[in-house]
Amino acid sequence: MTDFFFALLDPSNSFLRLALMAGTLASFSFGIMGTYVVTRRIGYLAGAIAHCVFGGIGAALYLKHRWGLAWLDPIHGALASAMVAAVIIGLVSMKAGEREDSIIGALWAVGMAAGLIFIDLTPGYFELSSYLFGDILLISGQDIVLVAVLDVVIIALAVIFHHTFQAVCFDEEFATLRGINTPFFYILLLIMTAVTVVLLVRLVGVIMVIAMLTLPAAAASTLSRRLSTIMVLAIAFSLLFNWSGLALSYTLDLSAGPVIISVAGLVYLGLLTLNRLLPTRE
Repeated sequence: MTDFFFALLDPSNSFLRLALMAGTLASFSFGIMGTYVVTRRIGYLAGAIAHCVFGGIGAALYLKHRWGLAWLDPIHGALASAMVAAVIIGLVSMKAGEREDSIIGALWAVGMAAGLIFIDLTPGYFELSSYLFGDILLISGQDIVLVAVLDVVIIALAVIFHHTFQAVCFDEEFATLRGINTPFFYILLLIMTAVTVVLLVRLVGVIMVIAMLTLPAAAASTLSRRLSTIMVLAIAFSLLFNWSGLALSYTLDLSAGPVIISVAGLVYLGLLTLNRLLPTRE
């Protein structure tokens, strides 16, 4: 583990410092939005959004290499498709009734399929594992700027509308009776979740994005029932998982994304076990 800290100080290892910075910045959004997702129990919706993101990544790669749009980055396509998917999935979840699971499942599959088709149509070879499982070590300075901007947007909206989101998450009917436009704020919550998913995809990939979105908040919820406390703890856990996972992956020469998820899963299971043995919570 000490090798990792010495490596951080090495001027030639700027990629490690960028990876650590990205994980640190994104952890605030992960903790905040993960808390809302776990509380509202919309993890399956976030999963569908995450898989639709792959369609946007494939489309961006296709447009960039087939049509010469050199400025277009896969993360731009991911962000656009995630926000569109959030709106569609939000409307479906509110209007589809009994067919909700089937429609969302179809969108989940079609998003992945579209991404693969676009990549097949794109000239050249692309390493899909970096998109499916993430590669935090490929983070660039431009990515850091984008992560920081999206982070500020998520945090600002969460602070401004915290009480509204809390009402929508815990008692949607009561929120409606209080005059809150619950459909609008529900869609907004999903859009914010979509943005957070895009940040996560860059770190841990499409396949494992739901684990990293929910595990910090789930771990925090074993220690407290208060929403604000859970958020703070979830941010702390997210930081812990990112830092320790990155350090372990460097030390053991393993992929960073899977190690981060493994650390998160083990900590959550450990806390869950302790919580069963000592069921005293705030």
